[in-house]
Amino acid sequence: MNTSSMSALTIAGAALVLLGLAAFAVPVFTTSQTTEVARIGDLKLSATETANHAVPPFLGAGALALGVLLIGTGLIRGR
Repeated sequence: MNTSSMSALTIAGAALVLLGLAAFAVPVFTTSQTTEVARIGDLKLSATETANHAVPPFLGAGALALGVLLIGTGLIRGR
C-alpha cells in the first residue's frame, strides 16, 4: 500500500482515540436552543430550552479500542 493510506489509517485512529477519551472525560454534555415564541411589533418573546445528553460508556470504550486498532494497523502496514 502507499503511505497516504497508511497515514490516513493512523490519523483516523488518532481521531477515534481522542473522541473516546473525550467521551470518558465528559460523559454528559448540555445543549441549549433558543426559539422565537411570539413577536408583537418590536417586542419579541423567546424561549430557551436546555437538554442534557449522556454518552454511554461502551461507546467511548468502543471508539478508543477501534482507534488503537486502526493506529496499530496503520503502523504495521507502514513497515
